[in-house]
Amino acid sequence: MSVTVVHHPLASHYLGQLRDVNTMPEQFRRVSRLMTTLLVTEATKSLPTKRHEVETPLTTTRVESLDGGIAAVPILRAGLSMLEPVLDLFPDVAVGYVGLERHEDTAIARSYYMKLPKLEGRTTMVLDPMLATGGSAAQAIGRLKAAGAQSCIMVCVIASPEGVSFLNHQHPDVTIVTASVDECLNDKKYIVPGLGDFGDRLYGTL
Repeated sequence: MSVTVVHHPLASHYLGQLRDVNTMPEQFRRVSRLMTTLLVTEATKSLPTKRHEVETPLTTTRVESLDGGIAAVPILRAGLSMLEPVLDLFPDVAVGYVGLERHEDTAIARSYYMKLPKLEGRTTMVLDPMLATGGSAAQAIGRLKAAGAQSCIMVCVIASPEGVSFLNHQHPDVTIVTASVDECLNDKKYIVPGLGDFGDRLYGTL
């Protein structure tokens, strides 16, 4: 597995706003969309392309277009915040959903929903802003592979070293793209320094 940390001034700027406890839900949602755009742009920089000719107003020229399908699968509920920027960048993307709920005491994820498009032949981006223990991501990716996904990329806003290690052990072929690998998990399995509960801050359910 490779881990790509997006080192860009805008990514650092947005991450600082997301970490700030004083950032209100409306601004938090806006900044998370902007951050996702940067992360997804990095995550898809190696997508295959094909060359063909087009007519410009002056002449013909060779151009490159994407060659191959893309699927985006947010892990509910916080992963939904990352979907809109993907749809803006890739209007033809196929979208699926995986619903996982983490038990507060055990931190083990329980599956409650899954709806997937055809994944064969597509690059599949798994969207979840927080890679904490890695359990939810590993479980979701396992289900996607069972459904036919052959190439998966994990896109998250922040990750913990423990989550990166666990996902690497479970799915060594999956690349992680993130804005930060933080210090550690605390005893409640929250990322430190982190940014709190992403879903609660996103929707104001504090």
